[in-house]
Amino acid sequence: MPTVLVIDDEDEVRLVVRRVLERADLGVIDAPGGRQGLRLLYQQRPDVVILDVAMPGLDGWQTLERVREVSDVPVMMLSAHDDELDRVRGLRLGADDYIGKPFGPRELAARVHALLRRVPGGGRTRETVDTGYLRLVPAAREVSCGGRRVDLTPLEFRLITALAAEAGVAVPAERLVRAVWGGPEGVEDGQLSLVVSRLRKKLGTDPRTGESPVETVRGFGYRLHQDGDPDAS
Repeated sequence: MPTVLVIDDEDEVRLVVRRVLERADLGVIDAPGGRQGLRLLYQQRPDVVILDVAMPGLDGWQTLERVREVSDVPVMMLSAHDDELDRVRGLRLGADDYIGKPFGPRELAARVHALLRRVPGGGRTRETVDTGYLRLVPAAREVSCGGRRVDLTPLEFRLITALAAEAGVAVPAERLVRAVWGGPEGVEDGQLSLVVSRLRKKLGTDPRTGESPVETVRGFGYRLHQDGDPDAS
């Protein structure tokens, strides 16, 4: 059963969200603040986080920044101020979705299930991906190239996971934007190419091809090279 971590300082909100999600066959753990929520994130490794914006102490924005330093878990921001500026701010900080209070129970449950579908394997363990040069173990968040371990940021890890899910296949840029940021809202032109550039530097060069394992498919998107691939266009 997928698990959702709810971080909100209002007891009543946490209770309502718990009831809604448990009726939708989801497990729920909750915390009344950002610091407590971060501890549960480290200990329990939930599949989705629902995070309130306005909390005393460590607020939702600060908590989100700390979550993104260590995890690529899907995050839904919850706020009484459902305006465009807040939505854009959340997306830029790495949130995957944003819902305003009050919310409809069916909509909340549907959005959480949508976030779970974005995660390969429904938020749980995926099989290891091995392209011959690059090896990815999603469950352990481990990436290695030629036997060398590579440390990636959450954005870079989401990108390589999305490419590895379709290794050898050209993936449209629009689909990668959705995989990395949850959608195009708040994503500026050039952000995807910037993350690709940083990822390539960390992955290095495949000695068999003399090229980066992440190939550009001009005018379309990117592809992760694997044994047997034809040359990139």
